[in-house]
Amino acid sequence: MGLFKSKDERRIEREMKLKSGLRAIERSVRQQEKFAEDFIKNAQNAKRIGDQQQYNFIRGALKKTALVKRMLERQLLAMKNAMLISQQAEASRQFAESMSLLSRQVADVFADLDLTKTQVDWERAMAQAGSVEQRMELFLDTMETSASGVTESSASASTISDEEIDRMIETDVLAQEKAELSKLDELESEIAKELGQAKQKD
Repeated sequence: MGLFKSKDERRIEREMKLKSGLRAIERSVRQQEKFAEDFIKNAQNAKRIGDQQQYNFIRGALKKTALVKRMLERQLLAMKNAMLISQQAEASRQFAESMSLLSRQVADVFADLDLTKTQVDWERAMAQAGSVEQRMELFLDTMETSASGVTESSASASTISDEEIDRMIETDVLAQEKAELSKLDELESEIAKELGQAKQKD
């Protein structure tokens, strides 16, 4: 590989780093989900044996895990939105380069005409005006997004309550009990079928 990288090589390298960062955050989100499942099981055990101190400790850990997961999900969403904006900007760049090539071709065709310089100046002025408008729109969008992010950050600053954590634990317990009852019903049904078949043989 040469000492200096081309524009395409640098672009590909940036895209690979971004995708690697996205995958890392996605792995972290899944890891927090696994932590939450383990904490819920531990909390259920602590409640079953009557260890309130451990239950309170696990509940606090579960609350922190939920907050970390929420923060990671917001980071993931922000990165995905930034990548979309980057792709849109890349499309605009390619369009600008194509129009520049076309402009030079038109200039070559009319090189012998007196209107050539006027035509080139006009095209350059139009390209600059369009570029300024695009940058202004992107700047305004960024300002609105930043202001919205500050508002949302303030709104989401409230912590998760102990009642919400308790509901998460209780919901999981009820789901497990329902699954166990369903298994018992299936077992009773199988036993009844076997008894019926035995009576028919007799």
